[in-house]
Amino acid sequence: MSSEKKQSIASVTLAAIGVVYGDIGTSPLYTLRECLSGQFGFGVERDAVFGFLSLIFWLLVLVVSLKYVSYVMRADNAGEGGILTLMSLAGRNTGAKATAVLVIMGLIGGSFFYGEVVITPAVSVLSAIEGLEIASPNLNAWIVPMAIAVLTLLFVIQKHGTGIVGKLFAPVMMLWFLVLAGLGALSIINNPEVLHALNPYWALHFFMEYKQVSFFALGAVVLAITGVEALYADMGHFGKLPIRLAWFIVVLPSLVLNYFGQGALLLKNPEAIKNPFFLLAPDWALIPLLILATLATVIASQAVISGVFSLTRQAVRLGYLPPMRIVHTSEEESGQIYIPFINWLLYFSVVIVIVGFQHSSNLAAAYGIAVTGTMVLTSILCTTVAIKNWHWNRYVVLLVLVIMLCIDLSLFSANLVKVFSGGWLPLSLALVMFIVMTTWKSERFRLLRRMHEHGNSLEAMIASLEKSPPVRVPGTAVYMSRALNVIPFAMLHNLKHNKVLHERVVLLTLRTEDAPYVHNVRRVTIEQLSPTFWRVVASYGWRETPNVEEIFHRCGLEGLNCRMMETSFFMSHESLIIGKRPWYLRLRGKLFLMLQKNALRAPDQFEIPPNRVIELGTQVEI
Repeated sequence: MSSEKKQSIASVTLAAIGVVYGDIGTSPLYTLRECLSGQFGFGVERDAVFGFLSLIFWLLVLVVSLKYVSYVMRADNAGEGGILTLMSLAGRNTGAKATAVLVIMGLIGGSFFYGEVVITPAVSVLSAIEGLEIASPNLNAWIVPMAIAVLTLLFVIQKHGTGIVGKLFAPVMMLWFLVLAGLGALSIINNPEVLHALNPYWALHFFMEYKQVSFFALGAVVLAITGVEALYADMGHFGKLPIRLAWFIVVLPSLVLNYFGQGALLLKNPEAIKNPFFLLAPDWALIPLLILATLATVIASQAVISGVFSLTRQAVRLGYLPPMRIVHTSEEESGQIYIPFINWLLYFSVVIVIVGFQHSSNLAAAYGIAVTGTMVLTSILCTTVAIKNWHWNRYVVLLVLVIMLCIDLSLFSANLVKVFSGGWLPLSLALVMFIVMTTWKSERFRLLRRMHEHGNSLEAMIASLEKSPPVRVPGTAVYMSRALNVIPFAMLHNLKHNKVLHERVVLLTLRTEDAPYVHNVRRVTIEQLSPTFWRVVASYGWRETPNVEEIFHRCGLEGLNCRMMETSFFMSHESLIIGKRPWYLRLRGKLFLMLQKNALRAPDQFEIPPNRVIELGTQVEI
């Protein structure tokens, strides 16, 4: 390997540490404290400390290292990852019924992510600022206002993009992991007995010793692997190799050293359970560590916010969410986007959560259900990909699935007891998002089917218009057509009411491919249907944003010259009326009307100059 390539891999690996591992990297702030806080009926006892440390270590090895880093990350779509990508891959070679089930599973997983993303910034930033209690108990009343102030600043700067802030991510997070490792190693040196917990015997002994209580304690252990989905979701930004190198060389050793360092401290001083992370540090280092922890949690929050922007764009392009304004904040990196509506909706949700729960321990009680639910769905979807797409041995893959589900379902079941202590929050948010996504997809399909049920043939109509043309006017008319071989509604109404047709007519269809990007060579396909009618099909990946001016530029390169200022864009504007339905479908119809009313209009969505757009209204019953 050349020195330049090694240097490139090193730099990308460093960047991956800054973005991918923010969430899981800040888990030591609160995980062991929640495990041994006394909520399960036992305190800081030797067997409990060894048991929890052993469980945390083997979860990091089995779930993160083996399942996600080594197995799930193999399932990529042109280098991209994430639960919706996995859903798309799993449904490629399955029957219609199986595909429908896989789609529902993928949407539930995506919905869980929306539920989780509200809690992550709140619990991370609160747990960091709670270090003030150690420095000065009198500052306790300022923790919530300071957390809100920090997060307010974070959400305000989103519109400027993460490019400038992103340059600080890697070195800050690298310093964070080095500090985690250093503090943990110093504590272990003072009490090396804690290393016995590396033996899986102590995890098994924990279940035998504490029996039924130990099962529910898994709900706290899972806090150590929150953020694991980011490894897969952010794969497209950095690639598999840098993410894997970052995990095995830096992140995993640092996390293990810190968790075991906290365990060593608790064995010597059980009273340190108040905040074992910050009490690892000497007194002089408390304030610098508090500042570093706050920066690390802000970075973890930023990574989650960027993730929800990416997931939202993907859902919009795949037709599961209504079109909304998406701002590109970088000329070079397509992944750096800003969605104003999602940004402020998320901000107000996070503030309400912080004010309502007040303390990170209360939020930790709500954390885990969404994460473990997504883990279960990821296991099933990835197994489908391995059998149907990779053609691996069915029995070997099913055996791997059983092993994964034994872990995932145990963690998920243990977290179900959190429903009444705060777990209802992510589940409620996930349910809302699932209803919104399924409503938009199904009702949009119903609307399009209703609009296209006139049954007229496009070819026959074009032949008739060429044979007996109406009055033709100069210029080019572009009709947005959602499907091929279907007469655009706007064209029917233009002929019916205006009784004219432009001298050149372009039927433009925009397609979203089952891939993140479409090569420019395949971007535009042109077909001449008659002397005056053309069909243009523009293909985009779900990580790309269509642009009409770019489409026209590529049409010009292929011989179809369209000047924007001589072109009129005809679009239909539907006024929707809900027909006779059962009450529950009527409620879904009203939700769709609200979403349709607030959706981004096509001219804004495709960056069409407003003075070139003509909208023709029609009333449609759905």
